[in-house]
Amino acid sequence: MQAIILAGGKGTRLKPFTNNIPKPLVPLGDQPILEIVLKQLKSFGIDNITIAVNHLAKLIQAFFDDGSSLGINITYSEEDQILGTAGPIRIVHDLEDNFIVMNGDILTNLKYNDLFLSHINNKNLATIAAFKKKVHIDLGVLKIKNGHFCDYIEKPTYLYDVSMGIYVFNIKVVDFIPPNCLFDMPELLLTLLKNGESIGCYQNDYEWLDIGRIEDYEMAVDLFERDRKKYLPS
Repeated sequence: MQAIILAGGKGTRLKPFTNNIPKPLVPLGDQPILEIVLKQLKSFGIDNITIAVNHLAKLIQAFFDDGSSLGINITYSEEDQILGTAGPIRIVHDLEDNFIVMNGDILTNLKYNDLFLSHINNKNLATIAAFKKKVHIDLGVLKIKNGHFCDYIEKPTYLYDVSMGIYVFNIKVVDFIPPNCLFDMPELLLTLLKNGESIGCYQNDYEWLDIGRIEDYEMAVDLFERDRKKYLPS
């Protein structure tokens, strides 16, 4: 199986950690986030990996090289311009018929092979890994109808289905990605939907944390240190 890891962002929400290193190299414990992701992928038989790089690309390339130290094959796809989260897919060489695309700053114990098989078995053009995320609103929420107060909910918690930043695509999605321009994942998915293509959502019992903000990073460090075996293959 093949995976494309998106690792070209500037990680501005994680400053000052990302002042001098790219976000995928920010450590969890004694190893970078991206190294944990790569070890997880390998444990599920995914050893053909392309890392899409841009910001501080040379540091990522120097750290992981060709992946042989981890027992995997890593190639790099470097953008000449910012292409967003979907645009880099179009410039990756030697795409397999179906492949995983994911962010390089995710802590999860998702079983990637189950996600991939769900995509294949349902014959989807795209499959989105989804997670039920609790979102706490630290305010009093009003319900208003026609300018009149209807209800007051003090600091509620809502449950949303959110994208995990992990997808499986069929190679045909490349036809829907415009060349040489900024094109993000929501635009790709909505374009596929508009064209009547089959898009699945995969949900199962797993944990997930997007390491995008300082508070998320601190939580990820704590979770990883408390139960490393949950996230790293033995």
